[in-house]
Order: sequence, then C-alpha cells, then structure tokens
Amino acid sequence: MTTSIGFIGLGAMGLPMAKNLLIEQPELKVWNRTMHKAEGLIDLGAEPAGSPADVATLGGIVISMVSDDQALLDVSLGPRGLVGALGPGGIHISCSTVAPSTLSTLAERHAVHGEILVAAPVFGRPDAAAARKLWILLSGPATATERVTPLLAPLGQGIHQLGEKIEAAAAMKLAGNFMILSAVEGMGEAMLLAQRYGVDREGFADFFGRTLFAGPIYQNYGKQIATRRYQPAGFKLPLGLKDMRLVSQAAGAVNIPMPLADLLRNRLLESVAKKREDYDWTALELSIAEAAGEII
Repeated sequence: MTTSIGFIGLGAMGLPMAKNLLIEQPELKVWNRTMHKAEGLIDLGAEPAGSPADVATLGGIVISMVSDDQALLDVSLGPRGLVGALGPGGIHISCSTVAPSTLSTLAERHAVHGEILVAAPVFGRPDAAAARKLWILLSGPATATERVTPLLAPLGQGIHQLGEKIEAAAAMKLAGNFMILSAVEGMGEAMLLAQRYGVDREGFADFFGRTLFAGPIYQNYGKQIATRRYQPAGFKLPLGLKDMRLVSQAAGAVNIPMPLADLLRNRLLESVAKKREDYDWTALELSIAEAAGEII
C-alpha cells in the first residue's frame, strides 16, 4: 500500500498546513481551484496536480481543507473528483468545518470504492496553523485513524480521538465554534456594560484574561474586542455565519433548541448586511455596541 500524500485546498488555513506537511512529505501533491496559490509550494518542491483526482494515488492519503460543505462535495464528487480516485485502502482526511450529515453522506460515497473518509477538523487560526499549534479532532474507522495519526501529528499541538462515528468530529468542531462565539458575545456585552461605568476596555480585557478567564479565547479575543481591531480578519464574518447556520441545522436534526445560536447567527447576518464581510467574526461586537447607541 502506497504512502503517497496529497493536499487539496490552499486557502488561509490550507496553505500553511500544506507547507508544514511538505517538510515532512517532500513528494507532496497539491491542488487548488486557483493554482496560482500553489506557486510557493511548487517552488519548495510540491508537485502540482491538474484536478482533485490527480492528487490521489491508489491506496494513498489525501487531506482536504476547503471553505464549506459545497466546496468539499465539489472536490470529492465533481468532475475529476477525489471519490473513486483513491481506490481500495485509500484515505480522504477532511479537515474542513462542515455539517455532520455531509460527512456521513461522503463517507458512504467513498465506501462504494473501498475508500475511507476520516474527519479531522481543527481549532486554530492561520497563524496557529503556520506555527503547528492547531488542535486536531479525529473521528472515523480505527484502522484509518491509526494510519493517519502520525501524518497529522506534526501539524498541531495535539490530536483528540473521538471514536469511529464519522459525524463526531464535525459535531464537536461546530460545538466548539459555538462556544467561542458565545464567549465573544458575552465579552462584548459585558465590556460595554463596564465601559459605561468608567472601566477602561483594555484594562477590562487584561484583568479577566489574567484571572477568572485565563484562557486563549478570552485573552486573545478579549484584546481584539477591547481595541476593536477587526481587520485584517483571522476568521472572516461570512465563515462564522456559515458555521452558526450549520450549528442550527445540526441541532435541529437532533431536536435540540439552541436560542443563543440563533442570536449569534442573527448578529453575524446583521454584520454581513452592514458590509462587514471582510471583518473578523469578532466584529459582531459592533452590533452589540450599535444596539446600545454607540456611534461606531
């Protein structure tokens, strides 16, 4: 069985991941919808592919990191797609944030050809991807996850195994993004309350980031919200909106009401309507401030 490795999707997250992978896998094949993004990797020795199918080698492994469910289905099931190109024993590692139902459907399509889908969504922004500090979730058949773990390990600071159910990693990733954005909403509301009573925004963020909420979400996003530094975006608002729509969809499929997710989705939708598509998703805080009469 070959150990040929391919990578599909060279966006803000995929490019640094592929670059780090290239250090470990010098014969890496790469494909992106706009191949000019691959030029730097090709200069470093990566092999360009003409289509998603061309990234695959029979029995090999291909990692995909694309923007949404439709992009994942396109590179997998579209013309010259990945499904069927990997062949028996081949593994497709999907690192994208997508709906659990999308992964279950795609796993079935791969299985027809004897291929295996593994879900490996990640927590971390592009700078974390570049620094190999991603947190990687992993679910899928045990034989496949065991095979891909050594490949994924150098890309992050830890891998969390979630068992064989392919939907598990997708659900946990969506739940995590929901909790992150809930923290952003909470910080935005609380910071504005304190500000109205004379508390300095940056001092507020510094205190709670060092004491009661001494974790990276409150520390990093807290500073960003305090200074309203939303550009350049580490994670753009429309991607956050996509994720909150997926949260609501996944919750509805298992009959779980999530009213806070509805609020967050509306915050992001309002922000996009106000032409903030290029802002970071933490800029939903501006809608909180505007609702309270702040002039932004």
